[in-house]
Amino acid sequence: MTQQHKARNNHTRVIEAKKNPKQTAHVGGDFSDKLRAYRDLHAHALFSSLGRLVASRLNAVLTMIVLSISLSLACGFYLLVENAQQLTSNLENSNQISLFLRDNVSLASANRLANGIKLDPSVQTVKVITKEQALKEFEDFSGFGEAVRALEKNPLPIVLQVIPKNSLEEGQNVETLVENFKQAEEVDFAQLDMEWVKRLQLMIDVAECSVVLLGILLGLAVLFITGNTIRLEFHNRKDEIVIAKLVGATNGFVQRPFLYSGFWIGFFSGIGAWFIVTIMMLILKQPIEKLSMLYHTSFHLLFMSFFETISLILIASLLGIVGSWVVVRLQLQQLKGV
Repeated sequence: MTQQHKARNNHTRVIEAKKNPKQTAHVGGDFSDKLRAYRDLHAHALFSSLGRLVASRLNAVLTMIVLSISLSLACGFYLLVENAQQLTSNLENSNQISLFLRDNVSLASANRLANGIKLDPSVQTVKVITKEQALKEFEDFSGFGEAVRALEKNPLPIVLQVIPKNSLEEGQNVETLVENFKQAEEVDFAQLDMEWVKRLQLMIDVAECSVVLLGILLGLAVLFITGNTIRLEFHNRKDEIVIAKLVGATNGFVQRPFLYSGFWIGFFSGIGAWFIVTIMMLILKQPIEKLSMLYHTSFHLLFMSFFETISLILIASLLGIVGSWVVVRLQLQQLKGV
């Protein structure tokens, strides 16, 4: 009996739903109507704020130019560090040790020393560079070939290039190996080529920290400039906002167009900064590549990648929104206290 009763109730509900379809769709209709209304409000605020920026052309353009220059400074410094890192990317895996032999050491003695070093289990390869080879390399890369050829005697020593094994960790082990090489009578001077690379890497690390600090400072500048622009717009529309508040407008409704104004300012400023940085890099591209050719290296200037470009525009837009939100909240609180 219970199952039959439930079946009759279900059948009754189906009949009522067919007779009154609007009543059953009432909840779903309210939700969809709210979504459409929410979408329409945001679309209106989005495009009306863009229209206001277009209407105030001079003020908006000047603000976005200043913000674009500020953002381009941070991006340009960032790209400078990124390009500088190319100089060490191919050298970080090198731990070559150069042994400069005494001037009175003959080539035969240098070969015997090289063969003895090869027996060391921590050494991978040893290459002997004769005085003639060293002089030829110096003439080719220094640009002082004529001056060197005018000398009566070759002043360059024999050099042994020692490559430790890859399993040998950099640091104390390599330094110990260098100290052992210095004990040989034939060695006049031993140099670990990684030392200057480490110094260069430390300088790049300092530059990276500077990029972060500069980015923070310029980000704050974007916040303040955007906030000041929105503050002026808020005061220009103060009477309109007061009337809207009197008829029941919420803070969210009032601040929505200002947030979108901040978004547009940041968005176009990010695009402007990308254009400024790209033009600067295009101007520098050809001279830098010509300079690298003089040193027989292939250095290709790095531009902003797609991900970096999108990140720049998103960060600029977010800074514009945050700056607008802070200022509008403060202005609404002051307006409430009046």
